[in-house]
Formats: sequence, structure tokens, C-alpha cells
Amino acid sequence: MLQVTHAKTAAMLDAMRDAASIAVGVLEMIGEHVVPGVTTEALDRRCHDWIVGHGGVPACVGYLGYRHATCISVNDVVCHGVPGSRLLKDGDLLNIDVVVQRDGLHADTSAMYVAGVPSIAAARLSRATQEALWLGILEVGGGKTLGDIGAVIQDHARRNGCSVVRDFCGHGIGTAMHEKPEVRHFGQRGTGERLMPGMTITIEPILNAGAREVRALADGWTVATRDRSLSAQWEHTVLVTTDGCEILTLRPSEAAAWKAFAASRRG
Repeated sequence: MLQVTHAKTAAMLDAMRDAASIAVGVLEMIGEHVVPGVTTEALDRRCHDWIVGHGGVPACVGYLGYRHATCISVNDVVCHGVPGSRLLKDGDLLNIDVVVQRDGLHADTSAMYVAGVPSIAAARLSRATQEALWLGILEVGGGKTLGDIGAVIQDHARRNGCSVVRDFCGHGIGTAMHEKPEVRHFGQRGTGERLMPGMTITIEPILNAGAREVRALADGWTVATRDRSLSAQWEHTVLVTTDGCEILTLRPSEAAAWKAFAASRRG
């Protein structure tokens, strides 16, 4: 059951920023290790050690019985891919999703990577999905609605010939990994809960190159596209402010691109 999201105190936000800085660091660190021939288990182990070594708690470990610090979703895996002995091959597209806890507060983020050289289709899907996330973030601010976020993501996916997975959504975050409200990546403008300053939420659209339908695999965690098409996801934890938001998990490697994208849309 989702807990109710409340406006965060200054102390809570400080702890969330600390957790976010660790989550950002691990995703910046792991990129150079995503190469053909590495196992997803080895990547997960590096992430686990980084989080612990920098004073954080890998919050996914033990969550509903899960045993890993990350979810690593490769190619047609939509989300919740379980790290294991799979060897990455040249051109594999993957999402690494990490949740870090620090002083009882959480930060949740994910990014896309490619082992070796990406296909044109993979690069397009990843770029369109990141842009969908950024467009959703631009809709965040006091007085805006959850429907505003979902509508812009849905429209962007449609314009890029992609489908939005509807089975999973973003969420509130704070003292619990998952809090209310649910942040859906489809919908209509002006509908849904109104965003209030001090709320912290995740936005994490999943776009498929093919149809939006998914299937659960036998391990009880992994979810893949039903038609085996490629899937991509990007995620950030954001703080709602009066006139916009603060991206708590913004990575240095994407900061310039985000700034330019935001300026082009606001200008």
C-alpha cells in the first residue's frame, strides 16, 4: 500500500539530496563499465559497493524479497530486470535503475546505457524517452496537475512512433520508496491531483518501440514487451516548487543538455 506523500521539511530534503547525490554518482560511475562481455551481476555488484562505500543504503536490497542493489533491464525488458549471469553483447540497450536511502529518506533514478555501438533504432528510442522525461519535468510546478505530466509524455511518444507502457508509473517518494500519488505517463491536461510545493515525486516514463503490452517472466520480477520490441526508460526524482521544480537526481553528464532542452522549450 502506498503511503501518503507530505510536503517535506528542510531536514528531510537535505537527506534526500544526500541520497540523490549518491544515486547520481553511481549512475555516472557505472557507464564506463557497461561493455560487451560484462555480466549484469558484475554491474550490480559495482553499484552496490559504490552506494555502501559512499555512505548510502541500497534500498532495493530486501525490498519485497529482492536481493540486488539495482534493476538492470536489457533490450526488450521493460523494467525490474534481475541482475545475473547474462553477458552483454555489442549493441545491447539497457536501463540501470537504483534507489538509495540515506538517513531514512530515498532517492530513485535510472538511466539508459549501450554496450558497444547502439543501433539506430535503439538510439532513437532512448533519446525519445529521455526527451519524454524532460518534457514531463517541464510540466512540474505548484498548481500544475499530474494529468499535465502524463499528457505531454503521451503526446511526445505518439509523435515519435512509440507507445507508453501503462502498467507502471512514477510515484511519490520520501521516507518510503513508494508513496502517493501515482504519477502516470499518460492522461489529459488539467486532470488528476494538483501538485503542491514541497512534494517529491518520480517521473519515469517507459516507452516501447512496438506495442505497449507487457508480459511478466517466470522469475516473478522481470517484465518484458509482449511483442519483444525494444524498451527504454529514464527516471528522475524531483521536488515540486512554486514556479517549477528542482531535479534532485540531475547528473552532471546531462546537465548541459537538459539546460539547452529546457531553454528551447521555454523560449
